[in-house]
Amino acid sequence: MQQPPQHNAAAGQGRQRWQTFEESDLDDWHKDAETPVRPLTRSEAQALIAKHPRVSVWRVIAMQAAFGVLVALVWGALTNRAEAVLSALYAVGVVVLPSLLMARGVFGPNAGRSVGGLLFWEVAKLGLSGALLALAPVVLKPVDWAALLVTLILCLKVVVVVLLFGLRRSKNSV
Repeated sequence: MQQPPQHNAAAGQGRQRWQTFEESDLDDWHKDAETPVRPLTRSEAQALIAKHPRVSVWRVIAMQAAFGVLVALVWGALTNRAEAVLSALYAVGVVVLPSLLMARGVFGPNAGRSVGGLLFWEVAKLGLSGALLALAPVVLKPVDWAALLVTLILCLKVVVVVLLFGLRRSKNSV
């Protein structure tokens, strides 16, 4: 098979560089495959677990609920309107109730730890959250959408704060 003619020297050098890259890439692959994996000793495993402490899903949900109630109280203090407080509390329910359902399904006593089960409970959580948001105008009359949506977003961000705080705490303990 004939190769296309080279128009300049740079094109030929680029092809040569590419072939060299592929060969070196294969060499690195073989080196990585031969690296032995050794199991951790008991003390190494305990040190690793101590370095990265677990965060309980139940504690995160409780913190979301507590922070949401605090935000609802702030809405009440700032607006002096019951609609704002009720909308903010409804937002807390939109975050916490589906999270409790999912946590119970994934970590409960009869939970099967599979990807399919996790996917099922995540879809159930999203469906319940969407249904609760769609029912907000029916349940709350009138709805303070600003209070509801801001509280909803702040409650969802509690997870990020808890994880960052947990990571920072584990770095300081080392």
